[in-house]
Amino acid sequence: MIEAKAVYVLWLREMIKFSRTKFRIINAIAMPIFILIFMGLGFRQINIPGVPSSIGYFQYFVPGIIGMTLLFTASMVGLSVLSDRQFGFLKEIMVTPASRVSIMLGRTLGGATTSLFQSIIIIILAVLMSFQVTGLFQLAASLVIMLLISIIFISMGLILASRLRDVHDYYNITNFLLFPVFLLSGAMFPIENLPAGITFFSLFNPLTYGVDALRGLLIGMSAFPVLTDCLVLMATATGMLFLGAYAFKTGQTI
Repeated sequence: MIEAKAVYVLWLREMIKFSRTKFRIINAIAMPIFILIFMGLGFRQINIPGVPSSIGYFQYFVPGIIGMTLLFTASMVGLSVLSDRQFGFLKEIMVTPASRVSIMLGRTLGGATTSLFQSIIIIILAVLMSFQVTGLFQLAASLVIMLLISIIFISMGLILASRLRDVHDYYNITNFLLFPVFLLSGAMFPIENLPAGITFFSLFNPLTYGVDALRGLLIGMSAFPVLTDCLVLMATATGMLFLGAYAFKTGQTI
């Protein structure tokens, strides 16, 4: 059962923590700017097989930048669990009557809100730099896709954090996982350009469907039907939330 009050309190706590940490706010604004300027504009003239010249690489790459930002920002949310465990706050949360699903959902939505904040900044800057969105409805729908991507990878980070006790272990494991997830997602180039064996693995990568859905909505180009992307993302996000709730309930060191 989901308790709305518990979800709201945990979400609000994450928002207060974010607003009081100036460096996080500066980083949330500065990182998208650097990514767009140095990667987006730097690669503007590159011709990539599978990317139509009528679209151009900058148009193609912006949804990939959004996916990358969501992925790496979401993965860092797990660090807050390790911090809360260190200072005893996690123990206080776990002894409350709130269900584990409510705890997971509250913390996940808190992290997703900051991730969406960064993604919106990227879209605004990209539009100012000649990025063309297909329409306002598609733009609004893309925010839902961003939320689902955030939920999936924040949940993954929280699952890891619920089982770990050392920050260095968390960094090592997330770094080991994140770069293959990013590179196999088609964020930088079409997955069709990969060898057949590697393309097979990319089909099991949730970020592949997230980036593809963003491209389909924002620029009208996708490898799969957008509805298929959405169904995969919704199923994965739901599964990760409940898996995270179970991990919090049975969490042990590994």
